[in-house]
Amino acid sequence: MQDYINMLSHNLKYISKNEDNNSIIFLVESTVKSPICPYCGTPSSRCHSKYKKSFDDLPLNNKKVTVEIYNRKMFCDNKYCNHKTFSETYDFVDRRAKKTKRLVNYILDISINMSSISAQNTLRKNGIKIGKSTICTFLKKR
Repeated sequence: MQDYINMLSHNLKYISKNEDNNSIIFLVESTVKSPICPYCGTPSSRCHSKYKKSFDDLPLNNKKVTVEIYNRKMFCDNKYCNHKTFSETYDFVDRRAKKTKRLVNYILDISINMSSISAQNTLRKNGIKIGKSTICTFLKKR
């Protein structure tokens, strides 16, 4: 399972997996010692709090995959930074996104040459629950 998680990022550690007939949920945590403040670029090692963040990834065996991560909120140690705290960010998922970048790219690759309804049906057969309006939104942003 760690190999699958490493495809997202080498800075993640696999903790557990929960699987049923339709979905797989991976629980992971970051191994980065000192996350960098996205506002000023200063590394921080002081943790303010942790919370669970979840996002969807590419399906496995036609099962929906959700990754849950214990995301850290950190104190910024730069006294000149306008932000006292920041949340850890990851290069494989945009801030506030509910889908990984590689899942979005897969959705776009499938959807680019067909109608949003056909793409929705194809993606749902492959284990990706998505609506046609979300597909249209992704295509507009591209």
